[in-house]
Amino acid sequence: MSKAFVPTAAKPGVITANDLREGHNVWMCEDGWTADPARATIFEDEAIADLALLKAVGQSNIVVGPYLVEARRGPDGPEPTHFREAFRQRGPSNYFHGIQAAKQATAKQTEASNV
Repeated sequence: MSKAFVPTAAKPGVITANDLREGHNVWMCEDGWTADPARATIFEDEAIADLALLKAVGQSNIVVGPYLVEARRGPDGPEPTHFREAFRQRGPSNYFHGIQAAKQATAKQTEASNV
């Protein structure tokens, strides 16, 4: 396996992939896979991350293209450090629906409550 990123305590990582059937982005969590990146398991140890990545690769009946990516600890869970991962979390860009619509609705509610 090629190593583009090696997690450490200073630069932790998460494992992400695409759901095989639905195609949406998912993150490895304690009990399998989640569409909520805030629930992703954070890896700080290279060996543990490698074992988890091997497990993810072995789940080809569930996900495709799993990889380890750098993340930072945020107040609500892991947050992306690279624009590509932030973009992936917003959902598909080919049309406005699903994750994008839900996030915009939440943002509008938050904005309205701050007025």
